[in-house]
Amino acid sequence: MSNVAVPSDSNAQEALTEFGNEISALVNRVIEGNRETVTKAADRIRHTLDNGGVVYTAGAGHSLAAVMETFFRAGGLAPVRPLWHADVLPFNGAALSTQAERTPGLGRSVIDASTVEARDTVVLFSTSGINPYPLEIALGARERGATVIAVTSVGASQLAPQRAGQRLFEIADVVLDTLVPSGDASWPVGGTSVTAPVSSITNTVLWDCVLVALYEADPSLPVWRSANIATAGSSNDDLMAHYAERIPEMLAADPARRAAVTAATKSQ
Repeated sequence: MSNVAVPSDSNAQEALTEFGNEISALVNRVIEGNRETVTKAADRIRHTLDNGGVVYTAGAGHSLAAVMETFFRAGGLAPVRPLWHADVLPFNGAALSTQAERTPGLGRSVIDASTVEARDTVVLFSTSGINPYPLEIALGARERGATVIAVTSVGASQLAPQRAGQRLFEIADVVLDTLVPSGDASWPVGGTSVTAPVSSITNTVLWDCVLVALYEADPSLPVWRSANIATAGSSNDDLMAHYAERIPEMLAADPARRAAVTAATKSQ
């Protein structure tokens, strides 16, 4: 027989209520604390769009979940291109991804191989903001004259060990503070939190806040429609035709596959 105590259903329900309240409070603090910086981020991105530029998004490990949220997303901004390296994706090796984002030179190789220009904006998601991978991308983007927006936890970053001489929030043009606690976990409340990470929630909230600010400034914002509604096809096809040259990931990474996808799309 197991000696592990099983919590009662009432305890679990109370915990869920408390957790929901804590998450709601965190989201509200994030929105209130970033009102000015969200506006600044939206202004920089608006400048990029007005000049025919692209918004690049990057991250490592689970921050790639935020990058995925920005790319080809129903309701999402169309001219977004992900910057990433296969080694920082946990599905390609969990331990490898941690080692890779700490390896000097990898981020530099990603930005050097990119097509980032001065008119573009690079958004970097990194809760700790201390590893070489995101910092090298940020520094390389700034060298090209691009705007750098950091989505990071300033408090957690200040508590984390320095691994690259600087922290992401120190070198970005605009900083969106996720307010994520050190270690990311949020439960239990009031003690040593061990589970329920929150960075994916706050990353998404902040990106959506930027989208709201962009839309309010210009309702003609180029956004994707859900592929699962009847009226999406022509609108999305037009966006792909307009942006695919600068964002080839919209079709396929491999030229042969890209041609096949294009042919299939035209035949529908």
